[in-house]
Amino acid sequence: MVNHLYYGDNLPVLRESIADASVDLIYLDPPFNSNASYNVLFKGPGGTDSPAQIEAFDDTWHWTDAAEATYGEVLQSGNRDAAELLRAMRVFLGENDMMAYLAMMAIRLLELRRVLKDTGSLYLHCDDTASHYLKLLMDSIFGPVAYRNEVIWKRTSNHNDAGRFGRVADRLLFYGAGINRDAVRVPLDPDYVRQFYRYDDDDGRGPYQRGDMANPSRIWPGGVYEWKGYPPPPKGWRYKQAHMAELDEQGRIHYPTKADGTPDYSKRPRLKRYLDANPGQVPLDVWTDIKPIGAHAAERLGYPTQKPVALLERIIRASSNEGDLVLDPFCGCGTTVHAAEKLGRKWCGIDITHLAIGLIEKRLRDAFPRVAFTTHGVPRDIAGARDLARRGRREGRHYFEFEKWALSLINAQPGTLSRRGADKGRGADKGIDGTIYFDRTRRALVSVKSGENVSVAMIRDLRGVIEREGAEIGIFLTLTSPTKPMTAEAAAAGQFRMEGFDSAVPRIQIVTIEDALALRDRAVRLPLRRGDTFKRATREHDKTAQNKMDL
Repeated sequence: MVNHLYYGDNLPVLRESIADASVDLIYLDPPFNSNASYNVLFKGPGGTDSPAQIEAFDDTWHWTDAAEATYGEVLQSGNRDAAELLRAMRVFLGENDMMAYLAMMAIRLLELRRVLKDTGSLYLHCDDTASHYLKLLMDSIFGPVAYRNEVIWKRTSNHNDAGRFGRVADRLLFYGAGINRDAVRVPLDPDYVRQFYRYDDDDGRGPYQRGDMANPSRIWPGGVYEWKGYPPPPKGWRYKQAHMAELDEQGRIHYPTKADGTPDYSKRPRLKRYLDANPGQVPLDVWTDIKPIGAHAAERLGYPTQKPVALLERIIRASSNEGDLVLDPFCGCGTTVHAAEKLGRKWCGIDITHLAIGLIEKRLRDAFPRVAFTTHGVPRDIAGARDLARRGRREGRHYFEFEKWALSLINAQPGTLSRRGADKGRGADKGIDGTIYFDRTRRALVSVKSGENVSVAMIRDLRGVIEREGAEIGIFLTLTSPTKPMTAEAAAAGQFRMEGFDSAVPRIQIVTIEDALALRDRAVRLPLRRGDTFKRATREHDKTAQNKMDL
């Protein structure tokens, strides 16, 4: 079973790499700038958002030439309902951020409809900022008859919003096939149990409720008989005599009696329905039992809007079977693909940021040591890394792509945040390419070099930057192997030692891209596990490996 992880804009990836009617379940949590932080992959210790990530969605949030072109594509898509709806929305909204977002979503939803099987399902995760507009878009593309539910998920317990009621819930717009009711059950509400399971014979079998044994429809010959002196109901019993005898032998019939303990033939026997035989109820359309990820939760990776695996497990269990294909076109930190792998589904994930792809790769390998997947759109070896660097220099655009990819290898955050929280300008004398936070507030500053000519002056520059910025460690991440003078200059910077730790680490560390490809974040030596960058995912039971062993 081969799974796929794609780096890039999901629109061309969907068009070029995902076949028609090939996907069983789609979950998407698209970004929207409702508070300039929705779906932000990471923050600095001071809570500031990363400009490097926000710029990836800049066209999504503003009406630009790109938004105009996307709008035109929808009008020419051949889906008249979607085209007319989007045209009406533009008349109403004008050319603003919301309209740009809806145009971006419309063209992608058209592609998602193409790749979804007729028997498949789609869950769109959103907040109340755009859910009403998105539902209209979904109706125009998937058809109103495909609508199943608007599920409300209570994502937090408390939220103080000035001038309005606190917003504590997200929406899940569910379209497509119905759910597998047997696959998703939740415990009965305690109040319901107390009200309806109020009988207990103290026989060790626990509480039960009494059910009607009368036939609910028309009279049928097999149900008209007297049972142990009790006359049949007007339309007969629900069960044949043989079945009735089995229930009696199992002690599952309650016989009404008078105060003196003799049978009361004026009343009817009742069926005992035991609580321990109840599989639970199918979830309702308000989910309050799946808690958000707490600050100290084991699955927390450092992603502010990370969704709990339990949320995706419920969706995947309800709307897919083992071996089905699950697609998430806005992967984020990879919760969907994590849950899909855990439950034995095939999966496909897409994200537009290198940091997300690197995080997902690490998360999957930590949680599932034997996981098998192919990553597309990023270098897989040193030759691919050199090719990415050459293309960046030759094309003169997206020249930060190599930097972003290289930083993702060692789990560093793109961009530079000074201790005062201000963004630093780029340039040989001021800029730094990335940051690794450890021990909560301590920093390792990263300088990425993709050129073929590296020199000892670059090590001196990095040493000067970390001293000026008050950082603890400097990482020189280089595509080209360092010279001996560079290695000597790095060693001369000395060691960094933290109180309470016996071992010290080099203050200036030279890490080659080749080492980073092989070792990932282990190529960087830090005295503590990282506090504010991403943590190691908890290892999961390897279902795929177990299935292989069982063969």
